[in-house]
Amino acid sequence: MDCVIALDVGGTSMKAALVDEQRQVITSRRIPTGRADGPDAVAERIVAAVADQHAAATQLGRTVRGAGVVVPGIVDEERGVAVFSANLGFRQVPLRGLIEKRVDVPVAFDHDVRAGGLAEGELGAARGVRDYLFLPIGTGIAGAVVLDGRPYSGHGYAGEIGHMMIDRDGPPCGCGARGCLETLASASAIAAGYERRTGRPVEAHALRDLLDADDPDALAVWQLAVDALATGLAAYATLLAPELVVIGGGLAEAGDILLSPLARELDARLTFQRRPRLVLAELGDQAGALGAALLAWRLAGS
Repeated sequence: MDCVIALDVGGTSMKAALVDEQRQVITSRRIPTGRADGPDAVAERIVAAVADQHAAATQLGRTVRGAGVVVPGIVDEERGVAVFSANLGFRQVPLRGLIEKRVDVPVAFDHDVRAGGLAEGELGAARGVRDYLFLPIGTGIAGAVVLDGRPYSGHGYAGEIGHMMIDRDGPPCGCGARGCLETLASASAIAAGYERRTGRPVEAHALRDLLDADDPDALAVWQLAVDALATGLAAYATLLAPELVVIGGGLAEAGDILLSPLARELDARLTFQRRPRLVLAELGDQAGALGAALLAWRLAGS
């Protein structure tokens, strides 16, 4: 029986899985990324993780048809190179070549969020939709641009909606600019905003209880985030007219507390543009790994 290896590499951990031809997960595990050990060590762990999954498939009597590996940052999927990733410390790391030297399987290599967007399109909330934006909101904000059913990479640079400038006088961003969307509306930005207003630290996931209790500071910080997201999505809608926006990441757990005010604010900013539907992602933190598997199966011709 055939399968593929899927590996979704994050700054803290990697999700490794074996996925069959029906897109069902056979086995999965998490592996520490170990970014504190440096980029060379991380690259070696990625290669080793693929090799270990290949050995596990063999023990299960499975034939591995290929591997899909996805990473954050700027990715050249054609050359199989991680051009730049702040989370992993990568600069021009030829990951596909390193893996293929160790493991005798073809390797599909791409960006983690684009892979997640592909998975939501085939298996999740965007099934049957040709033009959509997958928008995971967590510690940062990224986007997967899907046009006519195909993820658009822009040679690795497309989808960085988190670095759309919303307020030129806003907080400094790690990218070197100020007032980027993720400095205003990411989970980490919301938590930091609440602490600035109150002097009290709070985890972003705990903010929901404060919102339910009508805490005025929580409501004010949340409204700022919603306003920033609506402004960014209005610009995106004007340019690319998506039918759907799929919101994922940790902030999606807020559910209707996020979707309802965001829909209102987006409506207030649109005039002639096509108004996209806003929905929550369905695949959770498995989207990247499932997307990696889909890429591997495409490379295998299935």
